[in-house]
Amino acid sequence: MKKVVVIGGGTGSSVVLSALKNIPDMDLTALPVVTDSGGSTGRLRDEFGFLPVGDLRQCLMALADDRTQQDIKKLLLYRFDKGSGLQGHNLGNLILTALEDIEKKPGKAIEVASKIFRIKGKVLPITENSTNLVITYEDGKKLVGEHFLDDHEKGGKKIVKLELSRPAKLYKKAEEAILEADIIIVGPGDIYGSLLPHTLVRGFKEVFKKSTAKFVYITNLMTHFSQTHDMSASDHVSVIEEYFGKYPDLVIVNSEKIPDKILKDYENEKEFPVIDDLPKEKYIKRADLVSKVVVKQEKGDSIKRNLLRHNKKALSEVLIKV
Repeated sequence: MKKVVVIGGGTGSSVVLSALKNIPDMDLTALPVVTDSGGSTGRLRDEFGFLPVGDLRQCLMALADDRTQQDIKKLLLYRFDKGSGLQGHNLGNLILTALEDIEKKPGKAIEVASKIFRIKGKVLPITENSTNLVITYEDGKKLVGEHFLDDHEKGGKKIVKLELSRPAKLYKKAEEAILEADIIIVGPGDIYGSLLPHTLVRGFKEVFKKSTAKFVYITNLMTHFSQTHDMSASDHVSVIEEYFGKYPDLVIVNSEKIPDKILKDYENEKEFPVIDDLPKEKYIKRADLVSKVVVKQEKGDSIKRNLLRHNKKALSEVLIKV
């Protein structure tokens, strides 16, 4: 049985998890980011002081059994669009917050949620310690909070450093999963918001270097104006190598043209396809990976989401060969 660990945020990782969960002899573990500070997750975090739950919820949803996934998906994604206290909140976030309050340990809360939703695999927090991202820009300005990474007013400025506001220790079960993995998949997802924060957790880099797993990085389809403006595929890979301490064994890059109408919507936000300037080598795998389904914004969601996703079927075909 192949042991596969998926590192990232909720949206990007959920595509990979959905693509892999029905492959026979696959032991899947998701290690989502836990430094989110925006939207419903941020509000709950401010009120209760628990770990942010949004990305954990997305991974649970992705690993739910297909026979029940649609019902579970509706439940976990339901967002209140009225009510002075509930408006904008996600029901799945509220359920996980309640479990954190009951169990007192985030790891245990996710284990209970995994049993309730009968997921195919495991979801583990990268750390049980609450902490925030500290972002340093090229002009020397520092901001505390992951939500600033989605602020277009900060767009166009290069990020030169990421730190944590307080030390966070690698969760023991996450450590075990990394060391036992045959393959570790990083991405797709916001580099600075969803992928690099894992590497800032104390003990992660040392454990990741010890790992003998094949290291796979999936590049994003589009740039992000307030994070990766003007960054090419090789720029993305360089940042990944810098923070993870290893160059990926395999880089997966989209080679499919994105429809003009979708490009226009992104251009209005000053976002563009990630330019493939990587070498023509065996460790660079190019494939048509654009989903034909455009994601719609949820009613009541205050955070602007990406329209595009990777194609789950196409991605699974590439990863099966790995």
